[in-house]
Amino acid sequence: VQLQASGGGLVQAGGSLRLSCAASGSTFSINYMGWYRQAPGKQRELVASISSGGNTKYVDSVKGRFTISRDNAKNTVYLQMNSLKPEDTAVYYCNAFVPYYSDYAGDYWGQGTLVTVSS
Repeated sequence: VQLQASGGGLVQAGGSLRLSCAASGSTFSINYMGWYRQAPGKQRELVASISSGGNTKYVDSVKGRFTISRDNAKNTVYLQMNSLKPEDTAVYYCNAFVPYYSDYAGDYWGQGTLVTVSS
C-alpha cells in the first residue's frame, strides 16, 4: 500500500483547507484510514479516522470543525478542515491500517503535509 498526501498550506485562522490522501497498491486490504498530526515538540496524535464501512472518529479538539470522508471508488480519503486555529498547525500524515489476518498486514504512512494556521 502506498499513500500520497496533498493539500497542506498556509491559511489564516478561521479559514479552511482540504487534505487528500490517495492510496494505491493493495487497497482492497485496507480497513481503517486516518489522519494524524504532529506539532513541533509534541507527539503524533490521531486526528480522525474512518473505517471501510464509513464509521468515523475524531479527537475532541477537532469535533465540529473537521470532517473525514472516504471515496472507496477512488481509494482516497479526505480531511476537510474548517474554522482552523493556530493550534491546528502541524505536519499532517495520512495512515492506512491493514488488519493482522491480511497478507499485507501493517500500518502504512504517507509523506507528511504541512498545515500552517496564522493568527
